[in-house]
Amino acid sequence: MSKSFRPGVITANDLRNGEVVYFTAADHWSSDHTQAEWLADAAQAAQRLNRAQQDSHIVVDPYLAEAQRNAAGEPEPTHFREQFRTRGPSNYWHGKQAA
Repeated sequence: MSKSFRPGVITANDLRNGEVVYFTAADHWSSDHTQAEWLADAAQAAQRLNRAQQDSHIVVDPYLAEAQRNAAGEPEPTHFREQFRTRGPSNYWHGKQAA
């Protein structure tokens, strides 16, 4: 049985540095999850994921991650794994965690 569609954002890892990135409505990749394109329609999400997968020279393994909109209308992850990914690596204090 296939999993039912849930709204979300497209995420992947940057091919050069491994950073978590999010696909924007302008067909760019951003390390800021609040800039991710919100996808609430299954057909549109499939089309955008297909477009994101064409960037195999930029990112690794794009996929649709379940998300919801916060009070400001920005997407935020609903699953703990995706919440964790927004904060960067946890093996030592650096990058997003040091800010």
